Amino acid sequence: MTRSTLHSFHIPVMGLAFTVATPIKVARFGISSVISIVEDELIEDMRKFYSGQAGEEYIPINKNEEDFRARRITAYLNLVNRMVIKQTEELRNLPFEIDSEICQYFEMLPTNSPVREQYVEMMELEDGDAKTAIQNSLRTKIESGSIDVNIMSKIDKNNFAKDGTPLSEEYSDALAALRGFANSDLHSSVVFSAGYNPRLYAYIEKFKDFYPDEKGNTVKKIILKVSDYRSALTQGKILAKKGIWISEYRIESALNCGGHAFVSDGSLLGPILNEFKQNKAALLEELVVMCNSALAAKERIQYPSTPYARVTVQGGIGTANEHTFLLDNYDTDCNGWGSPFLLVPEVTSLDNETLHELANGKKEDYYLSGVSPLGVPFNNFRRTSSDVQRRERIEKGRPGSPCPKKCLVSNTEFTPEPICTASRQYQHLKLKQLVEQNLPEDAFQAQSEIITQKDCLCEGLSTPALLKNGLEPYHGSSAVVVCPGPNLAYFTGVFTLRQMADHIYGRINLLNSVKRSNMFVNELNLYIDYYKEELNKFIDTANANKVRYLKTISANLLKGIEYYKELSNSLKLETDKYIDEMKEELNALEATLLNLPTPVPVAAI
Repeated sequence: MTRSTLHSFHIPVMGLAFTVATPIKVARFGISSVISIVEDELIEDMRKFYSGQAGEEYIPINKNEEDFRARRITAYLNLVNRMVIKQTEELRNLPFEIDSEICQYFEMLPTNSPVREQYVEMMELEDGDAKTAIQNSLRTKIESGSIDVNIMSKIDKNNFAKDGTPLSEEYSDALAALRGFANSDLHSSVVFSAGYNPRLYAYIEKFKDFYPDEKGNTVKKIILKVSDYRSALTQGKILAKKGIWISEYRIESALNCGGHAFVSDGSLLGPILNEFKQNKAALLEELVVMCNSALAAKERIQYPSTPYARVTVQGGIGTANEHTFLLDNYDTDCNGWGSPFLLVPEVTSLDNETLHELANGKKEDYYLSGVSPLGVPFNNFRRTSSDVQRRERIEKGRPGSPCPKKCLVSNTEFTPEPICTASRQYQHLKLKQLVEQNLPEDAFQAQSEIITQKDCLCEGLSTPALLKNGLEPYHGSSAVVVCPGPNLAYFTGVFTLRQMADHIYGRINLLNSVKRSNMFVNELNLYIDYYKEELNKFIDTANANKVRYLKTISANLLKGIEYYKELSNSLKLETDKYIDEMKEELNALEATLLNLPTPVPVAAI
């Protein structure tokens, strides 16, 4: 199936559940989106539900069956693909009547799209042969959005048979997920996020759909989510030496994003995008040589010319002007709009209670937390049912989750087999150890909070899709975790897909009245807050390596401020007042940084 490139935005993966069914809702309108395929139990529940919606027979794939995880993923992706093909064909054959889906398809396109302009011209014509001819032409231009998938590389536990026998590594979480995608009927991409996983990358080589045909086309593509150019270069070379081409580098803000925040060394989004723009051509030239050399060694078809690699960006985009600036100034191919779509019920899977809380959330409700068992900062929202449940468990003297799914098990401090730091088992053992240290009360409480703040993401990020579709929550718990980016603080209310598309393309404005700085300044503010916290934590205990890291963050932030001061003069779509205020904010943030204490190694004090 042909995939649309008519839109200049895509909907990134959000949590486990929020975009698990998004292609079913938006792909027929030419909008691409990403499904998380980490959690096979949720995937199977969604297949059961949507099989009924599609009028197809549902045949369960049970956990006692061979390779159930990969087979569940393949079966769901194939179902979604069939549904989207059918929806798109039905839309293509609809009459051009006001408010029909075929009219919505063209009306939601970018305002300057030649296809949309042709549609507008057609709608102004009187009925007749000329109008019919344009309608027929427009029908041929309808394409569905891509049904992409996401694998979080860090989530890759080894699995065991029912008798406790270890399974071979191809049955690990990430490898089974990749196999599920590779065996599906999709002609789309897998997004790798959360860093480098050697065995996952090596496993790609086993599937023919990732290799080119005579025309240089691949059935399935690789999208690499990165937070800086160095990571893109390093991982690009690793895969190129295996004969695998990265078709898209998806750059994400380290802090101004939803979910896990993989904080870098203070490198800001603008300078990172500029580095990609300056080096992209040289990067691709280098990688295609490596890639073709590896393909030749494997006796596979080589790329006849340097294949294209898209550069996209996501994290904190909030206005049409920002969206257009990224496309024009950095030559991005597309921009990701994530968290605002949590407020669009026809696009994402979110229960009504959490939707109401987000729709009325305040800026102070969004915060960077330590709730993730992965030990990575996690963008969180204060007013969730999961946080209420977590605190109730603490008050009852039973902190932690029963941990039935074990998706994020990694800790072996107390047990030979890994357990999750959000589990009841781990928190009980860790708190017991803490009691034995006989710490002062304030130190004990501080350490206790660090331990018990970990929350169950496996269930909390899955439950919203179950509640939305009237399904029974797992293990009787209806507690929901939601992980929006801080940019959502500037949107209030519940919106339609049409409204959000019109906002992205500048036809309406959905921002609330909260003062909002430029997206680059917002990220800078988040980084300075993070830097302050790190300084406070380590100012009296920092070793030489930590001091070096802190100084690197500060230096990169100051370099980024200088870059943004110069860049502000290029914001042609903004008013002089907007640019002046941006410069004032940058000067104030620079002064804040320069006035912070300089970290010194403890040994040097």
